[in-house]
Amino acid sequence: MTPLAQVIAPELCLRPRQVEKAIALLSEGATIPFIARYRKEQTGELDETQLRQLWERYTYLTELAARKQVILESIGQQGQLNPDLKAKIEACQHKTDLEDLYLPYRPRRRTRATQAREKGLQPLADWIQAQNHPQAKPQSLQEQAQQYISSEQGIATAADALQGAADILAEAVAEKAKLRAYLRDSLFQTGEFVSRIKNKYPEGTTKFEMYRSFQARANRIAPHNLLALYRGEAEGILSVDLVVDDNPLLKYLEAQEIRSQAPDLRDFYRSLIEDAFNRLIKPSLTNEVRGACKATADRESIQTFETNLRELLLSSPAGMKPTLGIDPGFRTGCKVVVLDQTGQFLEYEAIFPHQAVAQRTKAAQTLKRMINQHQIELIAIGNGTAGRETDSFVAELLQDLDRQPTKVMVNESGASIYSASEVAISEFPHLDITVRGAISIARRLQDPLAELVKLDPKSIGVGQYQHDVDQKLLKQKLHDTVESCVNYVGVDLNTASKELLTYVSGITKAIANNIVAYRNKNGAYQNRRQLLKVAKLGPKAFEQAAGFLRIRSGDNPLDNTAVHPESYGIVDAIAKDIQVDLTQISEIPQRLKPADLKKYITDTVGEPTLRDILAELEKPGRDPRAEFKSATFKEGVTKLSDLAPGMALEGVVTNVTNFGAFVDIGVHQDGLVHISQLADRFVQDPKEIVKVGQLVNVRVTEVNEPLKRIGLSMRAQS
Repeated sequence: MTPLAQVIAPELCLRPRQVEKAIALLSEGATIPFIARYRKEQTGELDETQLRQLWERYTYLTELAARKQVILESIGQQGQLNPDLKAKIEACQHKTDLEDLYLPYRPRRRTRATQAREKGLQPLADWIQAQNHPQAKPQSLQEQAQQYISSEQGIATAADALQGAADILAEAVAEKAKLRAYLRDSLFQTGEFVSRIKNKYPEGTTKFEMYRSFQARANRIAPHNLLALYRGEAEGILSVDLVVDDNPLLKYLEAQEIRSQAPDLRDFYRSLIEDAFNRLIKPSLTNEVRGACKATADRESIQTFETNLRELLLSSPAGMKPTLGIDPGFRTGCKVVVLDQTGQFLEYEAIFPHQAVAQRTKAAQTLKRMINQHQIELIAIGNGTAGRETDSFVAELLQDLDRQPTKVMVNESGASIYSASEVAISEFPHLDITVRGAISIARRLQDPLAELVKLDPKSIGVGQYQHDVDQKLLKQKLHDTVESCVNYVGVDLNTASKELLTYVSGITKAIANNIVAYRNKNGAYQNRRQLLKVAKLGPKAFEQAAGFLRIRSGDNPLDNTAVHPESYGIVDAIAKDIQVDLTQISEIPQRLKPADLKKYITDTVGEPTLRDILAELEKPGRDPRAEFKSATFKEGVTKLSDLAPGMALEGVVTNVTNFGAFVDIGVHQDGLVHISQLADRFVQDPKEIVKVGQLVNVRVTEVNEPLKRIGLSMRAQS
């Protein structure tokens, strides 16, 4: 058993064997979605969340081990590595503790202490340190310091010599790992973040008014509050300090460092300890605690973003049906596109329903013609400017039709970014940017996941201070979330874009391009084995990807399921034994007796995989996402001025944060349901109550038109 597996297993409450096998699979290039789905026997059925936690911890410990080696070599080259220090370094489990141990040996710029050493004052510092002992015979500091006066070294007086020695001793105190660990924890436990708005910003002129006079304990501050403080500080509006009572910390240092009973020596040490604390310890530890608090806030904020993004990506698809997409507008008109049942662009028109009566009549005629000609089943209307007005216009004209398509308001966040992106340009090089936006709106209704993967997740609008958090960590976590969602749903091999394919387990950007190129050249894929003819897609990539790719109406019904090709032989054997044709695979789970399942267990396939196979065969080709539903906005309520306190409305959750949820109620401005208004009970985490895309009933509690703020409640009216 590897040492790292033995460390990780108890931390994550797993068996060492599970950890070791998962690490081996991941190190060999297997993806987390693949392992979670198709290697359950080997890992003891670890799920994606457990695998990601395991790999994250393994990566951290691997980096820690590499850093230990660098530090051991560095200290060894200095000739200062002793067995005790080596043992302490090797036992470290956290990077902070490791760096504390390395601090006294780290190459550094010239400090006051190094300058004092250059002047030959290290022996004086050593002598004073030896005097700092309960049994030491008191001697005169002044007399000893007189011996170090030197015009050549620039030491004019005994006081100069003592100051140099104090600088050396102060640096030594500041570099003690044990002291730093205690003071760091004390600063975190007792320190308070305190903010004020700078004098040049009068009251009511900034978005940071609640932080005009704000304070919160470092160990209790809410992540959104801390990120808001840091943003205000970065924008030059707020002054933010981490304040702590110095006296208890100084007393602790004195108790730890002063051993002598001699008054002069005790006073000398008190002075150097105060200098060490104020000049060396407090500034660096304050930065460390601020950084640690920021890292915690980043992780929580990113976790909220991950949850919101997952809910949005897994939003119910309205289905691949002929769709009309409308990007609303007043002066510039509405851009209208038609997509077929595969999401392909067919037609474009510009209409002007919000201008003269003649233009409105012409717009209605155009829409009716497009709906009838293309047998439209879905109408997607962007929720931006003129969205509700366009929605009312479309609702009015639909009343005259015998066959009425389903009309849905679609969140268009990020559509304009997609329209100008390289992805959109490569898809529709000859179309105007606004037309591309309408296409994106329509496709979001047909299949949100397939369209939203083309966007940078940060532009989708479901984050919290996403531009203020650790960007490297954010990018990785959001990529993991998109990857998880894509592989959970599965991908239609014959309609998927190269952007969507890139997130499939085992498929790189180059392979995704080659898959699409092969499809364009040779026509639709008829079976999964054809993938092996794709350039750069070898056996390993095929193993990782095949189970997540679907082929509808292909050569083999199993190609439209999540059953992996490596298990086709088992399904064939089961079908043959119970005399069921593969064209009727949904009958296999019904006719196979549970007791007979064990006979198909092999060295590599156990009950977990067999259960998954039967579950998949029950509904081959099914979409795991929920049934499609859409919100119905209240007629006549299209702008802020239409709202009034007490009004009951239906809306859709657009974003969930640590402090509440934002809800679209159809007035171009989302309202906030504060965490205290989410339920008739105490709510610790808003994600316990609501999720992005959820339909909710709310009550208006406040309308502030100048600030464009809407207060909402989901609590029962008392």
